[in-house]
Amino acid sequence: MPTMPQDDVLTVIHEVAHLMRIRFDQRARAYGMTRAQWVILLKLRRGPAPTQNELASMIEVEPITVARLVDRLEARGFVERRHDPNDRRAWRLHLLPAAGPIIDDIAVVRAEVLAQLLGDTVDEKEVAAVDATLRKMKSNLQSADGRTSASAS
Repeated sequence: MPTMPQDDVLTVIHEVAHLMRIRFDQRARAYGMTRAQWVILLKLRRGPAPTQNELASMIEVEPITVARLVDRLEARGFVERRHDPNDRRAWRLHLLPAAGPIIDDIAVVRAEVLAQLLGDTVDEKEVAAVDATLRKMKSNLQSADGRTSASAS
């Protein structure tokens, strides 16, 4: 296999993702929250109400980490745990109306970060091509791992 240049596509993808995480961490801190808490709110917005274990799998962290993050979101009145009607040992996570404004703010921040990412130099065709290419790459990696897009989304 040929030697890859220092700024190969893997390095650039990693660096762009890192810079985006930094931006979102900064913005979340301004709300007294973490990026992980924002991710949980966005996942819960998509519904249906997951269990803590399902959510942990979705965001690729340990269940105890989700439990702590949800504790903080619950204390702020954004999330509520409700008993699963089919499994009395499980709790389903539900968004509360108080989460609406912060979710709206997250949408604004996402749009601002996207605008920074694209600047004045990336046009819609380029965005569509990058999106399509990244989705293919994601699918290739999931297929290689035996994962499906539904379980890895």
